[in-house]
Amino acid sequence: MYKSLAYDPKHALNAICPYFTMFPLEYPLRVLNKHRDKDAIVFDPFCGRGTTIYAARSLGLTAWGVDTSPIAVAIAKAKLASAKLEDILALAEKFIGREPKHIPDTSFFRKAYHTRTLAELCSLREGLLQIRKETSESALLRATALGCLHGPLTKSKESAGYFSNQMPRTFSSKPDYSIKYWKNNDLKAPRVKVYDVLKRKLSRISTFEEEPLSSPDQILCMNSCLKTSYKTLPKNISVVVTSPPYYGMNTYIQDQWLRMWFLGGPETVDYINDSQIDHNGQDAFIQDLASVWKNISKSKAEDLHLYIRFGSVPSKSSDAKIILKSSIEEVKGLQILSVRNAFDAHSGKRQADQMAPGSQAAEEFDFHVVRA
Repeated sequence: MYKSLAYDPKHALNAICPYFTMFPLEYPLRVLNKHRDKDAIVFDPFCGRGTTIYAARSLGLTAWGVDTSPIAVAIAKAKLASAKLEDILALAEKFIGREPKHIPDTSFFRKAYHTRTLAELCSLREGLLQIRKETSESALLRATALGCLHGPLTKSKESAGYFSNQMPRTFSSKPDYSIKYWKNNDLKAPRVKVYDVLKRKLSRISTFEEEPLSSPDQILCMNSCLKTSYKTLPKNISVVVTSPPYYGMNTYIQDQWLRMWFLGGPETVDYINDSQIDHNGQDAFIQDLASVWKNISKSKAEDLHLYIRFGSVPSKSSDAKIILKSSIEEVKGLQILSVRNAFDAHSGKRQADQMAPGSQAAEEFDFHVVRA
């Protein structure tokens, strides 16, 4: 029986933080393997948690990534970091050993975390927020903490992989819903030591010290729709592997609100939408996507390949094929070489319906686009 690479201990670094829109590692590995001997410069304009970035690292390729979400950027940076385990843990111990200046005192935080666990978590948060210059150690520590911030309870504290009361792994349930759920099920936050949970998670990763060709600085928090965002990117991008947000799927920040808090955001859910792509109408969405492809098409690389995985949200009456095809046709000089159903059968559940794990997968398509 086929077993997904997501469960392969060799790729534990790629799984450092669960993310509900992540696409399977098999996809970028399969695509990038075709360009392994061509000194490809890999780019993902919607890099998310950095699966394409990690795949490029694994194959010895240079990679760059862009995303507007600070959470996505924080996780993706870790995919290009290299450090010793003891150095990451030493940094964690240093931060956790301090007294926090502020501890949230809302009903949600009091019930989501044990009092002492929350104090340690706040110390770690404040320490990471005070860093002036990012290092590989801080990038890996931050991403690991984000991955352990919330998740399901375990039978024993000794095996705990998360800091929180019962919660989903990949997205942050809203405060009112969470409080009601914990009360109805008589669930209390466990007393877990933040350092111990981090150590358990980090100890599973065996590739920390492998030096990649790229660095965490090559993951940028920017908007790939804007021409100005490409000033700091290489001029010879040759291979793009990406999966843009589906039309109508624009609640990433709200669905990750607790991770946003850890990165310095508010203690409550911020419902303001500042999406990378305009979701106010299908035409506006297509034009924004087209601006990304247009910016990329200006690459000075001899050959340019774009591999794009795209699907649709069931609640939206839209055709993924037409949307993506229309966005490509807006750009002179680009040609769709092939379109086929996505290789990974149930991957459509990633973006389409993350709140309902028993739902049917949405259909996804893989586009191969080249410069004519």
